Amino acid sequence: MLKVAQIGIGYWGPNLLRNLVNNKNISVMMVSDKSAERRAFVNNKYPDITVTDNNDLIFKSSDIDAVVIATPVISHFDLSMQALRSGKHVLVEKPMASKVKDVREIGDLAKENDLVVMVGHTFLFNSAVRHVKSLIDSRELGDIRYIYSQRVNLGRIRNDVDALWNLAPHDISIIQYWLGDSEPATVNRQGMAYVQKGIDDVVFLNITYPNGVLANIHVSWLDPHKIRRMTIVGSEKMVVYDDIAKDKIIIYDKGIDRIAVLGENMDFDNPGTFTFDNRSGDEIIPKIDWVEPLKTEIEHFVDCIKNGTDCITGPSHAAKVVHILERA
Repeated sequence: MLKVAQIGIGYWGPNLLRNLVNNKNISVMMVSDKSAERRAFVNNKYPDITVTDNNDLIFKSSDIDAVVIATPVISHFDLSMQALRSGKHVLVEKPMASKVKDVREIGDLAKENDLVVMVGHTFLFNSAVRHVKSLIDSRELGDIRYIYSQRVNLGRIRNDVDALWNLAPHDISIIQYWLGDSEPATVNRQGMAYVQKGIDDVVFLNITYPNGVLANIHVSWLDPHKIRRMTIVGSEKMVVYDDIAKDKIIIYDKGIDRIAVLGENMDFDNPGTFTFDNRSGDEIIPKIDWVEPLKTEIEHFVDCIKNGTDCITGPSHAAKVVHILERA
């Protein structure tokens, strides 16, 4: 059994803890939180787990193999480094840190101590996201032309990070995963703070890649609708991935095809003899076997520790996501 402790049991923490407890290869030893109310929540729901407000008890315990960190972003670097220095594997919520240099320092220490460090980019363990990845890699969609996403809602307002750092890591990590962690050529951001001074509530992020792929990400806390949708436009087919829809993926056999027409000199090769056809074919809804992504994420964390499997959300991937956020 992998003996695990969790630091932080706030908004996302209960979901992590539930999946840790339900994993047959994990024994949850301890949970730490500054809030007496949150510690009481753990005590009532999981009476066999020790609760504390002192993180040092976790770091100093020789019985704990790994630490899961679900705290505000500003604390990720320090807590991850303390866990690694105490010889423990780390799963930290997104983003891994707020600076690329900090992510790299975390990665270097993990490598030096032969420990696993992983960031919780949960959507990379989503079966629908992985299905889109297979469509891209198999070139069923043709050449990828552009991707755009909307991750908007009315609330939840944060005061420790802006909407970009709160919401966009999901979309950036997904796009980077789909495109093979390519390095963007340009990153441009336009945002505005309406509710809290200096904290943007809405951000439009534009990314271009060297191969001509465009990506646009729209994130907001000030929108009348809850939308979690990404559209991928390829030269052969197009895909809509909607995380809150019943049908998570719809593949559209649509596109613009260039058709040669006969020229005056019986010539099909003259550039002036081409016309364009608006192709509109079938709409395909693939069957997606749904597994809670967080369950798969925890299983991957255990697999990386026990079997040495390469971590798909390790420091290399985490650094590229944070680098884009920093550039923005």
